[in-house]
Formats: sequence, structure tokens, C-alpha cells
Amino acid sequence: MRRRLVQYFQRKRCLTPDDLADDTLNRVARRLEEAGDIVDMPPARYCYIVAKFVLLEHFRQPDQHHGPQATTTERRPDGAASQSDAERRERLLECLDRCLGALEKDDAALILDYYRGEQRAKIEQRRRLAAERDLTANALTIRASRLRDKLEACITACRADRDRATFRPFSSQGDD
Repeated sequence: MRRRLVQYFQRKRCLTPDDLADDTLNRVARRLEEAGDIVDMPPARYCYIVAKFVLLEHFRQPDQHHGPQATTTERRPDGAASQSDAERRERLLECLDRCLGALEKDDAALILDYYRGEQRAKIEQRRRLAAERDLTANALTIRASRLRDKLEACITACRADRDRATFRPFSSQGDD
């Protein structure tokens, strides 16, 4: 069960999936000590319900960074984002467009549709996507997770290529 919980937290892009899985199992053990038994549902399902609450608490913690995308932005004294932040964001979007173009058209459409919408609209969109592709909701989530991993790897490589292209180890600072 612990291995499955770690995988669950990894799919949710947590930086400390082992700790969160341990916290989940500790809470389940505490409940078993208090109540003695979980009779209203299968134990694995109960573990996933507790894991969901642990995940929500984790995301609510303001000092937590929740994945490779979490970055701090430098602010000028007047509160506006620096120009370099805007330039980095633009390069990131260029890499995203390039990497989306490298995916098969069906995969690119799936990942874009998967993240389209907010709240209830997103839930309905994902149900529709799963039905269109004759997949279960879990299979759709796994497929989207794999596509997201591919995109992240591609974007990381793209950004590294762009950084190397703009990086000049020997500028004209006394190269005489």
C-alpha cells in the first residue's frame, strides 16, 4: 500500500511523496488504534481518501514548493515583475509550443483538452475525453500524466539548448 501511495503522490507532482505516504499511513494507523477497524469501506479505498486529504493539506501549506514549476519571481521595489521574468516566461512558452508541435496531433489535443477549463467544467471535459477515447477516468489520467512527463522533459531540454545558445562564457571583457 505504501508503494501505491508513493506513486499516487508522484502523479500529483509532489516533491516529497515518501513523506506524504508515511503521513497517510500514520493517520490510517491512528484511526485503527482509535476505532479498531474500518468497516464502512475497503482499507485501500480508505487509505486513498486519507491520502487525498493529506495532499490537500500539503498544497495549502504556503512554504511548500509543489513541483519543478514552482519558482520565486524577483520583484522590483515598485512591485512589478522584472523584465527577465517576462523574458523567461516568453522563452518557456516558445519551448512549450515547440514541444507541443513535436507530439502527435492526437496527443497534443488530448493534453491541451485535459487541462482546459476550471473546476466543474474541467471535470466534465475530462469525462467527455475519457468517453471519446473509450478510456476509464484513471486510464485518461495516466495517459495525461505520461504526456505531461514527456512535455516537461522536452521543455527542460529546450530551455537548456536555448540557455547554451545565449550563454557566452568568454565575453568581450578583456579578451585581448
